[in-house]
Amino acid sequence: MTNYNKLINNLEELKLLSIKSNLSVYTDMVASKEKSFIDALYELTEKERTMRNERLMNNSVKTAGFPFLKRINDYDFSFQPSLDREEIDDLATLRFIENKENILFVGSPGTGKTHLATSIGIEAALKRYSVHFISCQNLISDLMAAAEENRLEKRLKLYTRYRVLIIDEIGYLNLDEKAANLFFQLISRRYEKRSTIITTNKALSKWAEIFNDPVITNAILDRLLHHSHIINIVGPSYRVKDILSQLEEKD
Repeated sequence: MTNYNKLINNLEELKLLSIKSNLSVYTDMVASKEKSFIDALYELTEKERTMRNERLMNNSVKTAGFPFLKRINDYDFSFQPSLDREEIDDLATLRFIENKENILFVGSPGTGKTHLATSIGIEAALKRYSVHFISCQNLISDLMAAAEENRLEKRLKLYTRYRVLIIDEIGYLNLDEKAANLFFQLISRRYEKRSTIITTNKALSKWAEIFNDPVITNAILDRLLHHSHIINIVGPSYRVKDILSQLEEKD
């Protein structure tokens, strides 16, 4: 067996599959002096790194439950001038996770709150933080079912364990007393231990309408806002924008 074949076997064993698939092409380029050995090695490792990041991203989408795969650069900041791009980029550095801070995206439907929350979640997943995305409605349904089946403690521990928990669409449905209490228990457990990202279509001053109890509402907000970044998005809906664009194309 030649050393080339042994190298191929080693790359297979080490799961350096991108390098393996591109090795022959780069070997020819080095032999023809089209590329130096260092340049070839650098480009091969870059291809491997890119492939691994893509694979990690795809896996993170599956395990974290993201609704879609959108990065921060996919967001049209020019359409929402109320947003500070530098502030979003700073959140994408993930310092908020180490500081155990929360993020609250507040704005009307269609302004891109879920997009930004997901994008930051993807950045965290790529850095190997444990991340979970769930709608508020599904979260409450899961906790209610767990309470009825006497396994609430187990579910609360699970949701508390995630370094980043993204709770989407708070405010679309009002919660009864039991549901509000379950939500409070979760937020209380995560307080100053883990980071929570919230998206909501309701101003924080109106959250008492969601939880139907000013006391528990204040307790929830107290814990969420103590160490937090509040991002208010004031602007038009992307969905309306897309519909108008389609109509213009037809004209």
